[in-house]
Amino acid sequence: MTEAARHKPGTPCWVSLMVRDLDTTQEFYGGLFGWSFRPGPQQLGPYVRGLLDGEEVAGIGRLPADRGLPVAWTPYLASADAGETAEAIRCSGGTVAVGPLDAADAGRMVICSDPTGAVFGVWEPAAHLGTAVGGRHGTPAWNELLTQETESVSKFYKTVFGYELEPLVSADLDLVTLRTGDRPVASLHGVGAALPRDRGAHWMTWFEVTDTDDAARRVTELGGQVLQPPRDDAAGRHATVADPEGAVFTIVRSAPR
Repeated sequence: MTEAARHKPGTPCWVSLMVRDLDTTQEFYGGLFGWSFRPGPQQLGPYVRGLLDGEEVAGIGRLPADRGLPVAWTPYLASADAGETAEAIRCSGGTVAVGPLDAADAGRMVICSDPTGAVFGVWEPAAHLGTAVGGRHGTPAWNELLTQETESVSKFYKTVFGYELEPLVSADLDLVTLRTGDRPVASLHGVGAALPRDRGAHWMTWFEVTDTDDAARRVTELGGQVLQPPRDDAAGRHATVADPEGAVFTIVRSAPR
């Protein structure tokens, strides 16, 4: 196990998407990010892993046809013991929907939600450690929880995963960075009334791109939508987009650190 493959508990280590049309979705993300695909564990149905130069980046599975579940990217947070983490989630006001479940020899997983209803996963690695490469076009760059306000939900994530909380001192922005040790790993963003009523609180996955404007155009060419056009801030140049089935994500050319 290389140092880059080690994920401390609480660190986002994988992202996964459940869709209705697996073939069309592979064409979209292959065209946008340059991913190739190979089969992954099938415990929850057909599932593939997206690869960059043979390195695993993200997962895509097929939703059961008889369930009206939302199409959305879901981050998985690393755990040393999925069973203990699931119990902590329940005791802290969250909900465990699936698991702990063995994913063949890859590891153990949990699908759950926090007290605001935002869905996320828990991953206890075995053979599969998680995303194997970062900082390149088509790799996960960041995960941010969009919620109404951060004060109450930040206590949940701190209790379950032991994060250190770093609130931004600002009258205009409700933002809390989650840290493991001295490393920022994710953020909580309170957006108040701007939270979409049809989605509620939800995690947003950001993917690195080499050129945000070019990638946004490519999203449209491949059948997706640009929801918020490219714009600049401290994080870099980013745009909010959706794939052909409506899964929302952010593309970003990260600012130099």
